[in-house]
Amino acid sequence: MPYVKVWVHVVWSTKNRQPYLHSQIRSKVFEHMRFNAKTKGIHMDVIGGHKDHVHCLISLNPGQSLGECVQLMKGESSAWINNSGLSRFKFRWQRDYFAVSVGRDQIGNVRRYILRQEEHHKKVKFTDEFKAFLRRAGFN
Repeated sequence: MPYVKVWVHVVWSTKNRQPYLHSQIRSKVFEHMRFNAKTKGIHMDVIGGHKDHVHCLISLNPGQSLGECVQLMKGESSAWINNSGLSRFKFRWQRDYFAVSVGRDQIGNVRRYILRQEEHHKKVKFTDEFKAFLRRAGFN
């Protein structure tokens, strides 16, 4: 039996960064995404975000592909949002996503960062933050 624990911080945005995840629906969407991840065998440690993007800290199990996990979370949630009538517009996620591994000693910091997204984005624009993520992760 393999013993594997791979932590990944995943970020993706709404299509064209539209502010569809306004405060009235954000918690419902995140609650649903957490429930759906659990039913798909995806360990979602924490989820947070702002009006135009989502951050998740997930732990991959042996045999799970990061791409498959992200697709399951994004695809099902966009269908659910559209079918539930939470959005007046056709809801879609941006096709791309950002993911970076997280060392065990950084998990606490990443959790706090994800849970403080609304406060954080009063000071920092998502586009500026995303560019900084890419630089720090070596995606120049």
